[in-house]
Amino acid sequence: MSPMTAAHTNPPAEHPQPGLRERKKIKTREAIRTATYALVGEQGYEATTIDQIAERAEVSPSTVFRYFPTKEDIVLTDEWDPILMRELQARPADEPWPETVRYVMMKALRMGLQDDLEVARLRTLLMVQVPAVRSRMMESMSVTGRMFSHAVGERTGLDPDSLEVRVYTMSLVGGLMQTSMYWAEHGHQDDFEDLLVRTLNVLEHGLPRRKP
Repeated sequence: MSPMTAAHTNPPAEHPQPGLRERKKIKTREAIRTATYALVGEQGYEATTIDQIAERAEVSPSTVFRYFPTKEDIVLTDEWDPILMRELQARPADEPWPETVRYVMMKALRMGLQDDLEVARLRTLLMVQVPAVRSRMMESMSVTGRMFSHAVGERTGLDPDSLEVRVYTMSLVGGLMQTSMYWAEHGHQDDFEDLLVRTLNVLEHGLPRRKP
């Protein structure tokens, strides 16, 4: 869901551990991602090829494409959406919706940056610098937005396909993308947690008043 987060492959302790087959898939996906991040860091995004990624990850090019349809997907795809959906569904039913969103987003941020801050910086920088990565991110936003709409519907009792829910969820997903890009555009100098708080404040309360 959140472009600032690094890939996360260890499921929470309260959920069943994956079987051997799934663990092998996770290991392969992570090897491909790790190889891609390393190569991009060494020689840049455009110069990095699928063949190079496959060789570094010790898999075939066809295996890379089986897990990731495009090079952009390697950079952007993570394991977070299902985890975030579970976190949303697990919050107390009587908790005000803005508090639920704030709790889940902040938890995702802290876990993601803890996983690998350098990967988070690289991913957001590529979103700013590489049009193909940014375009693919915008495409994936619609999928995440629809998934999030169903979670909102379950918690609020609203129709997940209603205009109001769709506008809200896409505003949130788009806000997260813009926050990540802002962070990268300003050299990752800001504290991302502070930026996320500002983003959530705008979504909850609207634009601040113009300074006198």
